[in-house]
Amino acid sequence: MADRRRKAARFEPAGGMTIGGACLQASSFLEVCGVPEPRENAERLLMHALGLDRAGFLRDWREPMPADRLPAWAAMVRRKAAGEPLQYITGEQWFYGLPFAVTPAVLIPRPETELLVEAVLETADRLWPAARGGARPKAAAGTAQGGHDADAPPARPSAAGDGAACLRVADIGTGSGAIAVALAVQRPHWRLFATDLSPDALAIAKANAHRHGVTDRIAFIRGDLLEPFAEGGEADAALDIVVSNPPYIPSSDLSGLQREVRDYEPRLALDGGADGLDPYRRMAARLRTFPIAPRVVAFEVGFGQARAVAGLLSDAGLWPDIRIIRDFAGIERHVIASAP
Repeated sequence: MADRRRKAARFEPAGGMTIGGACLQASSFLEVCGVPEPRENAERLLMHALGLDRAGFLRDWREPMPADRLPAWAAMVRRKAAGEPLQYITGEQWFYGLPFAVTPAVLIPRPETELLVEAVLETADRLWPAARGGARPKAAAGTAQGGHDADAPPARPSAAGDGAACLRVADIGTGSGAIAVALAVQRPHWRLFATDLSPDALAIAKANAHRHGVTDRIAFIRGDLLEPFAEGGEADAALDIVVSNPPYIPSSDLSGLQREVRDYEPRLALDGGADGLDPYRRMAARLRTFPIAPRVVAFEVGFGQARAVAGLLSDAGLWPDIRIIRDFAGIERHVIASAP
């Protein structure tokens, strides 16, 4: 790691280059430093530094590299050479067609998690046809009480049923808020809770919700997994859908992760305990105590964990329909439990 950082510190681009020349120089340097896809990373960093989209980048390829952008550009290349994820350098990642701010306080949203959002929407549309579309509701009134950091919670509708037009949905371990915000944008009259143990993560999630105009329908609550929904907690435990992409990396595997993940992404969002299943066990146990069980539970899981997580939900005896969904690489990535 120290050797990579010493190499990264040596990147000093010269003046008088074209934009294309700057890109090629950075690409060669990143390759020497062992960065995967060096050309793609160099291009994306340079487009960010210059405020260009790809069309503008190709158009200006032979134009002079602006001298006033060189210091910031060189600093970004050095950060990438040291292993920092591109998304933390640019401060942004796209998810489900939306741009999200990301910092080292939150896990970077992955493309496979978009399939989890898709599965939740499809399952909800099947179970509650009346809950799709419709006018955007007014913000709920009131202020959360207690020791947690929370915005005003969503109004509680009547008990869930096939004709319910307003669903109560909880995104557990929200991180950047990608899942909660994407669901809120797609279903304007769903009411959402977004929980996280990290106050820094909640601040990023709130900013992303504000960016996409859905802060009036998402309550942000600081708490560990489903504990804010325990009896006597400040949040309403009667939920229709629970969705979560919790930490699922076995503790002993953390040291073997890619450096971009191991050295930069938050350990709190990665470490799932000895076998990676601790968060699922805790959530399955807590769900059994709910006075009204959610009709849909949707989890993202790690490699080789889907069958065990499906077994935890099956043992609860609350959801007769349990499906496993594969990701783009064919890995069993999501477990969807529902009660028709």
